[in-house]
Amino acid sequence: MPRAIPSSHRLTAALLAALLATGANAADAPTGVQYEAPGVVDGMPAFSAALKDKLTFPLAWNPQVKDLKAWRDKGRAKVWELTMQERDATPFNAQVLSQQDRGSYVARELVFNLTGMSRVRALLLVPKAAGKHPAALMLHDHGGRFDIGKEKAIEPLNDEVKHASSKGWADKHFTGRWPGDALAKRGYVVLATDAVGWGDRGPLTGEQQQALSANFLNLGSTMAGNMALEDVRAAAFLASLPEVDTKRVAAIGFSMGAFRAWQLAALSDDVTAFVAVSWMATLKGLMVPGSNQLRGGSSYQMLHPGLVKWLDYPDVASLAAPKPGIFFSGETDKLFPVGPTRDAYAKMAKVWAAWGAADKFETHLRPGGHEFPAEVQDQAYDFLDRQFGRAGAAGR
Repeated sequence: MPRAIPSSHRLTAALLAALLATGANAADAPTGVQYEAPGVVDGMPAFSAALKDKLTFPLAWNPQVKDLKAWRDKGRAKVWELTMQERDATPFNAQVLSQQDRGSYVARELVFNLTGMSRVRALLLVPKAAGKHPAALMLHDHGGRFDIGKEKAIEPLNDEVKHASSKGWADKHFTGRWPGDALAKRGYVVLATDAVGWGDRGPLTGEQQQALSANFLNLGSTMAGNMALEDVRAAAFLASLPEVDTKRVAAIGFSMGAFRAWQLAALSDDVTAFVAVSWMATLKGLMVPGSNQLRGGSSYQMLHPGLVKWLDYPDVASLAAPKPGIFFSGETDKLFPVGPTRDAYAKMAKVWAAWGAADKFETHLRPGGHEFPAEVQDQAYDFLDRQFGRAGAAGR
């Protein structure tokens, strides 16, 4: 015996039959009926404005915060949680492969255990002078250039192909000199490693970034979180070297490297100061049509899923307070508009002031674009010298 069709189903069937009989379609919808079409505008969901309105950054500093240390600890714990990483204490077990005399300092190629999963090759510059020295971890940029990573910051050894690429990058962004070598001439120990996908840890292409990011997630990790963990470990390795004064260890970066520098200063107790060039603005100021942040690809390198529900970019950087920190941005930088950059700078300045450390925090909007030229390098390194008690230190 045929089963009875529920009345609700009979009604649906009747409506469908009526529509088919009349040839009705979406264009024949009654006047005044509204629905979302299209659902994507400028690479964002059509309701992106509503999503922005939901972001209140509840863990950001505010004037009601009384216990600054407790606020900082809570924010740092949330960042660590959303990196999806486990802390790593693997012995470094470093081994020097080769070295080269560069006058007042020595350049070394070495390998060490960056994490329990990755043993990597690195470049290290060490002053010849006896004693313990200030140090800096140089964090390379993105730039869509993957054949070199650490070689963007330090002149490479024993590799003519990478040397040519490295020199071209220095000419394009750094006024023809390697930022790491310039700092080593001042008497700093300098370390640089490759992030996953760059240099020895490549090759990566722009198109492969999204797949790599998805595969990190499929494996219970994230691309950005892994990079954050590796940067923390690299800073710990640098601080462990016998030539390094652990009270004077800086993180320095340009572009994506700047993001890494202020993030590292917020997460690592080994880092005692930082320099960030050409990466800072408010999230809402970057999530606008035409922004580089909307392109995917490189954005995955700096995306911790869920973090912006708690903290804006300047809020994360503020977790580094009261450590000395200096920011530079170009007035004509197409990637970071002046307005959102100024807003971020003003937000961070209030946090350093709350710590009573306004004199340890500097921001500079300078003529120029997305670059780290020699004069900015000198200004940044002068800042570090002052903060590290080396005012008047020789060697440029």
